[in-house]
Amino acid sequence: MSDDLSVSVDGHVGVLEFRRPPNNHFDLALLRDLADAAAELEGARGCRAIVLCSEGRHFCAGVDFGGEGVGPDPAATLEAVYAQGLRLFSLAVPVVAAVQGAAVGGGLGVACAADFRVAAPSTRFHANFGALGIHQGFGLSASLPRIVGAQGAAEMLYTARRVGGERALALGLADRLVEDGAVREAAVAFAHEIAAGAPLAVRSMRETLRAGYTDEVRAAMEREIAEQTRLLATEDAAAGIAASLARTAPVFTGR
Repeated sequence: MSDDLSVSVDGHVGVLEFRRPPNNHFDLALLRDLADAAAELEGARGCRAIVLCSEGRHFCAGVDFGGEGVGPDPAATLEAVYAQGLRLFSLAVPVVAAVQGAAVGGGLGVACAADFRVAAPSTRFHANFGALGIHQGFGLSASLPRIVGAQGAAEMLYTARRVGGERALALGLADRLVEDGAVREAAVAFAHEIAAGAPLAVRSMRETLRAGYTDEVRAAMEREIAEQTRLLATEDAAAGIAASLARTAPVFTGR
């Protein structure tokens, strides 16, 4: 386990914390550590719920396109990354994400892999893929419509508009809205509410409610990988990513 991930246990609640502030970008190594730690926690007899949280200003900004990005072989990188993401969707215990600051791109995907999201008024959920010139990823093709409905998902994806905490609560993207600075504490408290229930019953109910969901996410990820790989080779993706790094408005040509 690297220093970029902290694992702790609070009673019957496991807490997993990204430690790559301020933006908490992920890569394959960090996601593998996260999935491994989550699997160990769910296998522990005393763990009944898990909290995903992050150190610093933002929850997670996804892949760092200012660094290595997806590397020289995007298809292979994305396949490996999403395999670890699928493990998060496949967990047997409920997961609560404490989303402070921004959850962007793949970071939004991580948040949506959880059962619940706790946010604050200043939280921003951002499906920025269209602004980058690429297809959505990390299973959002399946998870986002499931959470906010088909229309809400289409609007978030097509416009790449940032969704604040209050709007997220109205959409169902945030399950609880608390004061800024209180997100993690509230997420842990929420997880303890879940953990107070009969653990076998909670796991059974969750399995029923999510029946077939992992298969749906897996199929969605297969298309996401193919489309992201194709679109990353376009001029629009190059322009979108460059504009994002420069914090300017992209100009797309459809090439």
